[in-house]
Order: sequence, then structure tokens, then C-alpha cells
Amino acid sequence: MQQHIFNSMRSLNMVDGCKGTQLCAFNPSVHGGAAAGTGLGEKFFQHLQDHLRVNSIRSSKSHRHNQSFSQSNNANTSVLKEALSGYGLPQTDFIEPSIDPCLKFVDNVDILADVYRKLEKCPQFDRSGVYIEQCSIFGGLPEAKLFRRCLRSARQHAVDVHSKVVISSWLRFERREDALFGVSAMDCCGWSMECPRSSLVSGYNPESLNDPCSCPRDFEEGGDMDSNVEIQECSISLSHDYDMDDDDYDTWFCIGEDEIKCNRFKFASLSRPFEAMLYGSFIESRREIIYFSQNGISAKAMRAAEIFSRTNRVDSLDPNIVLELLTLANRFCCDRMKSSCDSYLASLVNNMDNAMVLIEYGLEEGAYLLVAACLQVIFRELPNSLQNPNVVKLFCSSEARERLALVGHASFLLYSFLSQVSMEEDMKSNTTALLLERKGECAIENWQKQVTFHQLGCVMLERKEYKDAEKWFQEAVNLGHVYSLVGVARAKYKRGHKFKAYKLLNSLISDYTATGWMYQERSLYCNGKEKMMDLNTATELDPTLLYPYKYRAVVMAKEDKLSTSISEINKIISFKVSPDCLELRAWLLISLEDYEGALRDIRALLTLDPNYMMFHGKLHGDKLVELLCSHVQQWSQADCWMQLYDRWSSVDDIGSLAVVHQMLANDPGKSLLRFRQSLLLLRLNCHKPAMRSLRIARNHAMSENERLVYEGWVLYDTGYRAEAIAKAEESISIQRSFEAFFLKAYVLSETTTDPKSSFYVIELLEEALRCPSDGLRKGQALSNLASVYVDVDKLDHAVNCYMNALNIKHTRAHQGLARVYHLKNQRKAAYDEMTKLIEKVQYNASAYEKRSEYCDREMAKSDLAMATRLDPLRTYPYRYRAAVYMDDHKEAEAIAELTKALAFRLDLQLLHLRAAFHDSMGNVSSTLRDCEAALGLDPNHADTVELYRKAQERAHEQDQNGQRER
Repeated sequence: MQQHIFNSMRSLNMVDGCKGTQLCAFNPSVHGGAAAGTGLGEKFFQHLQDHLRVNSIRSSKSHRHNQSFSQSNNANTSVLKEALSGYGLPQTDFIEPSIDPCLKFVDNVDILADVYRKLEKCPQFDRSGVYIEQCSIFGGLPEAKLFRRCLRSARQHAVDVHSKVVISSWLRFERREDALFGVSAMDCCGWSMECPRSSLVSGYNPESLNDPCSCPRDFEEGGDMDSNVEIQECSISLSHDYDMDDDDYDTWFCIGEDEIKCNRFKFASLSRPFEAMLYGSFIESRREIIYFSQNGISAKAMRAAEIFSRTNRVDSLDPNIVLELLTLANRFCCDRMKSSCDSYLASLVNNMDNAMVLIEYGLEEGAYLLVAACLQVIFRELPNSLQNPNVVKLFCSSEARERLALVGHASFLLYSFLSQVSMEEDMKSNTTALLLERKGECAIENWQKQVTFHQLGCVMLERKEYKDAEKWFQEAVNLGHVYSLVGVARAKYKRGHKFKAYKLLNSLISDYTATGWMYQERSLYCNGKEKMMDLNTATELDPTLLYPYKYRAVVMAKEDKLSTSISEINKIISFKVSPDCLELRAWLLISLEDYEGALRDIRALLTLDPNYMMFHGKLHGDKLVELLCSHVQQWSQADCWMQLYDRWSSVDDIGSLAVVHQMLANDPGKSLLRFRQSLLLLRLNCHKPAMRSLRIARNHAMSENERLVYEGWVLYDTGYRAEAIAKAEESISIQRSFEAFFLKAYVLSETTTDPKSSFYVIELLEEALRCPSDGLRKGQALSNLASVYVDVDKLDHAVNCYMNALNIKHTRAHQGLARVYHLKNQRKAAYDEMTKLIEKVQYNASAYEKRSEYCDREMAKSDLAMATRLDPLRTYPYRYRAAVYMDDHKEAEAIAELTKALAFRLDLQLLHLRAAFHDSMGNVSSTLRDCEAALGLDPNHADTVELYRKAQERAHEQDQNGQRER
């Protein structure tokens, strides 16, 4: 068993080919303050501009010559340095780590396993709620795709209209379709999962969610959704007799001077009250003429009720009459008529104006579907709709929540969605706090209360309301959320109780299995060597935490060790890119007068966060770019393309981002550049900025076929693979292009492993290469094509493709070529090829990892140790080392190696391998737990499913044997 596990490790470590190189996702830190220091920054900026203008010795002519530029640059360096020195070096007091506003656990594996077991045991109609619980766990992890997958599963198993409306809108919000030009809130995306109409249909039908939807054509052609409540005219006269004979009318209702004739039996069938009135002991039952003027019902509404009594339809009536008919139905308990009015009015809601008018009617009359339709429009307009004071009023007060509850539309799910949007927009706002309070009122289960109270604590901490923050954090702790103790300690510290905070963290570390975030937090409440020891321990336990690197870098900078300080911050930037770390490195580079390096980092930073404020919130990043540009050689657009080519080839993704940012400054509407930007961001696992760039690329596309390609990538990156392929095919039908063929090939290669499909992918990539494109993309396509050739055992073809890719400086092709040499049993050639890659690329953790496959065990250990130092998020080195331990019969060390990585990186392969190790050791309970956690990450992972089944059988046998022994 152990030898089999070790031998299978190399097959698990797949080459970065068609799928592309991916770093691990990151959790963006909160960026430096908002507008607190804007005034100071403005004054400084203006002063510096004047200072530079007066002291500059450059002439316009000298700009054309590098030598003259260099001389003028030297002359102005002291000016810039003197002006920027007003900000000093970064201060440790301003880099305090934020508290994650999400559920966080000491042992994520146990929690994931618990939720998976709960999911397996719960009735199918309750599964949607359990998936939402799973979402809350994944919300605290860096892998955004896990959250979206759970959200899709929650929608798939939703039963009631309310849940369908909220989750469908949430899925749409995740793609931020509000940012797409020409896309309205009620547009149907083409499949049932997010269709606004299918969301208003109650019932459990999980199989239909991926069905295509016919709504787009209906919406474009008008249909029922293109109605105006104010002005729509009745298409059929209210007095129409529908070919009834006069003998069929035997009763008249008199309202004022109007008489409405009706059929007594049919009208009585509308409700029990009407039946009692017309056939009971009331005097009206013996009269042909019934006076009805004192009931507040108009003649038009009564005539509409008579029509409904005969036709059971309201869709031919004026919407204003239907609104009154709804009131009549409510007053006289006409359930069937109320349902028809509710459904018809819901079909008319298609914009915010309609929604805000009709929701009041719906709330007043208890119209469930109408309120759902109005809420759907509001949700699909988020985040903009939260700027509407009437919308805020609708959700934020306790009275408003109670009104929604009376109609069945106040839920923990609804307020989870709204509060999440509001926190992303403005953590400190009153709206955020009020929505979280309402969320707490809707919370029923323990985990719901934990996350709500913890988030309220985070909001109050941001608002500097420390007493309230401590109260809410303590509430979460009392319910079992251990991580909220960090919030309690932070609030105590802010209130001046530093020693109490320290004692609290001491107790936390002694009572639970120590984690990196525990030591990081305790470091805030101690000084000197003790503080540095805690930070070092935090990094050892969790190397993904940003604060320890930042703090050590700042301390080194204060000691005038700027180069060492930059090396320290480089350690984290090499595998986890965040705006605050880029800012810190830029700040340090400015102190070293490396303005070109600083400008690179600031441009990359602004790609991640265009509104970032530098120097602890005192100066906008754009203005600092403007200042530094005066001291750095500027490139033409042609020069930029050359620089981009070089950086892309050397896998300098941050440098590439900076070049693209400069190019976009000159040509902001260039969709091709935005697309390149999104590719770089995805390679760095900066998913939200990447999606923003893709949306901008789509909005600025010059042609329909180009727009479709970008829409396809948005769909693919948010989990809609079939829909992405459809977009690519539609683009190809308009015009054959490299990107359309490449998109289709890429998605197909991810979707299926069928050999026939592989040959089709080859055809698509060959078609792509026949279309015009630049070397950057063609190099990627050649490398992808070679990777597929390897999959179908056409190694010579693969070599040709990789060599062609290398000829146009697609450096990653070295990795694929090494794989081919290895398959041909040419291990030395494979090793040498990876050595070439290591020498060429800037971030080479992946290269060291791959090279380890082509050398002996000791050299492999050395390469993998280097890979872990450069990028501790790469899981293969841990799996390899654990497999070596198992081969040497060091089971405890093997488990410890995997456990160390799982403490900060929940990974399917790590969990599966640890489960397999536990299984080989006969530890059934641990095998089951790890399998359950792994299946929580991917319920369809075949190897884990099989291992889990066998472990369950053994557990069942053990239980039976135990019962017989008793």
C-alpha cells in the first residue's frame, strides 16, 4: 500500500500545460485607510508639483535622449526624495492585521467533515440550507470557486420561491453583471439556474437547473415583462360577456349607480364568505340585487371579480384593476383569485420603479409572489440598489423585517446576502450594521448566530465602537466560535487593557491546538524578542499570514536595513500578492531611490485596487504614479509591447501587470490589454480583479465576436463551462478568431478526459494557430497543444510544438519539454530542461517542484525544500515528503507532514493522501473524517469516493464485531 502511494505521487503532480500555471488564491487584506488624510495628501502633492516645476533643469529636448534624461533624473532625485520624506518610513502601528469577518476554525477538517455528514443525512428538501452553511465555511477560505460551487448546489436544491430568488440573485452578483454595458437587471442569462422567471416557480426540481431557458427571446420581444403599471390599458373590455346567455346571470351587485351582473353559483365559488353570503342565512341569499357600495370596492374591481369567476384569469385586465382585485380577494378570502392576481402582478415587475411601487402593495396584501418578484429586481440591481434610501428603509429596521416576515420573505439567507454586499461596499456604514442586526434576528441555528455576531463585532471594531465590538465578539465566543476570542482581545486592547488581551491569547494557545493566527494575534500585545518569536512561530505554522512579513520588514527598515527589509517582503509577494504588501515594497524602494521598481509595484497595486490610498491613506496611488513617472524613463506603446513580451517570457507577472497598466493609461479603452491583464491576475489567483478586468474588456470590445469571447471567459471562470463553450461557438459562427477557438479548446480540455475529445481539442488549437494573434498567446496555444499531444501519446508532435513555443520565447514550454523527455526515459535531458527554466524565470517555485521529478531522492528533497521556501502553498512537496516517510515506515512523521500543510491550506489531494495513510494504518475513524472533508471540497472525486465506501464498510464490520463481543 505504502509503495503504491509513493509511486503514484508523480502521476498526481501533473505538468502545467493546458490548464496553465496557477498560484494559490489569496485573501485580500484591507487596504490602507480611506479619505482621512486626503487633505494632507492634496497639499503635499501640490507643493511637490510646484517644487519640481521650479527646480527642474530638464528641457523638452532632453526628454528625447536617454543620456539627458539620466542627467535630469539625477538632478531631481534629491527633490523627490526630500518631498517624499515627509511621509517617513512605514509605521508598525498602521499595519495591524484585520480580523476576518467570517467563520474561522481551529481545525477546518473537522468542521468540513461534520457538514458533509450533515449533508449526507439530511432530507433532500433541507439540503439547500446545509449547502448555505457550507458556503459560510468556504467564505473564509481563499478558494472562491468552492464558495460559488456550494451556492450553485444550494440553488439546485432550493424548494421555495424565496430561496430561489435570493440564491439566483447572489449567483448573478458573484459575476457582477451590473458592471456589463447593455445588460439589464432582469435579463435572463440563458439557463434555468439564474432565470428570473424560473426563480418564481416553487418546487423541488434539481435536474432542471442546467436546462437552457427560452426567456432571453421573450424579454427582448417584450412579453409580459414589458408592462407599465401606470399606463397599460385593458386588452379585453371588462364588460365582455364571453358569449354567455342572459339566462346565466341571476344576481346583480349594485355599487353606486353601477350594476354588475353575475352568476350566483360561480361567484359564490370564489370563497367561503361569498358562498355564505349568497347561499347562507344572510338576507342577500334571497335577493337578486345586492347592494355592495359600503365595502370600499369599486365597480371595476367587482366586474373584474365577476370575469374571474367565469374565466379563472386576470391576465387580460388592467394592472391597476388587478391591484384592487387583490385587495378584494384578501378581504373576502378568495384564495384562488388572490393567487392569480399575485402571479400576474409578479410577472409585470421588471425594473426598480415598478418594484418599489408594487412591493408596498404586496406587503400590504400579503402577496408572496409579488413581493418575491420585487425583491428579485432589487437584488439583481445590487450593489447600486443599496444606495436607494427607500430600499434601505425596506430592509433595515426591525419593523421592516417583521413586515417582510409576515409575507414569508424575511430570512437569514436574505440578510446574509444583503449584509455581504453591504460589507464589501462599506464595512463601517450604518446600513451594514443594521442589516447584520436584522440578520441576527433571523438567525436560528447555532452557526448562523456565530457568524452574525462575529461580523457585528468586526463592524463595530471598524467603527471604533470597542465596547459594542467586545460584546458581539463575546456572544459569538459563548456560542462556540473560538476565533472570535481574537476579536474580544482586540477590543480589550483598543480600550487600553493590553495585559488582559495578552492573557486571553495565552489561554487560547494553551487550551487549543496552536495555529498561526493565534500567535500572530498574541504578538500584538507583547514587545521586543517575545513579539518577534511569536511572529516567527506564526509564520512557521501558517506561512500565508501577511502581517509577520510586513512587521519584520518595517522593523528592518527602521534599523536602516532596507535591502534586507525588501527581501523579507519579497518572501510573501513571491507566492501571495496583495495591495498592502506591494505598497510596503514600493515604499521601501522609494527610500532606496529605486523609483522604477517602486513605480512597477504601484502600477501592479492599482491593477488590484484602482482606488488604493498610499502612505497610510494619505495619497492616492494614481498621484504617486504621476510623481514617479517624472523620474523614470517613459516608454512608447511599442516599447511597452517589447517590455511586456520580455516580462511575460520570464514569468514576471507583477512586472507584466505594471507594463499593461502603463499601456492602459495611454489607451484605456483597449479591450485586448484588459484581457491580457485578466490573464495575469488569474495566474496570480487575484480572482476579483481578474473578473473586473474581463468585464471591462467585454464592455470595450470593438466587435460582437470579441465581446462573446470575453463573456465566455467570465462564464468559465465562474463555473459555467457549457455556457462558455456556447459563447465560443457563437463567436466562431460570426468570425473565426484565435481567442474563440482557444476558449473552446481550453474549456473542453477541462471538461472531459475522453480521448476523442482530446483529438477534437487538438483540431481546435490548430485552428486557433491558423488565426492571427501575437506571440504571447500563440506560445500559450502551442504549449497547450503539445500538452494534449502528450495526453494522446504523440510525443514527437509534442516536442515540435514545445520547440516552436520556445522559439517565440514561451519560456514555460521548457517544463512541457522536460515532461516529454521524461516519458522517453531521458531523465538527464528532462532535468537539464527544468534547470534552463529555473535560470530564466523570476518566480520559479513551480520549476523547482517539477525538476524534482527528474532526479534522485536526495536531490528531489533539496528541490522540493526550495519549492516550499519559495511557495509554501504548493502541496506536492508535502505529499512527496509524506510519501517518503511512509516508505520508510515513519507513519507519524508522514501524517505530521500533511497535517502541517492542512493547517493553512485545505487541499483535496492532501486530504485524500492523509486518508489513504490512515487507512493503511487501520485508523478507520480518521480515514472517514479525512474522506468526508475531502468530499466536502469535491463530492465527485472518484478515488476518495471509493476509499470512503471501503472505510464505511470496515467501520460497519467493526461495529458489528463490537456488538457481538458485548
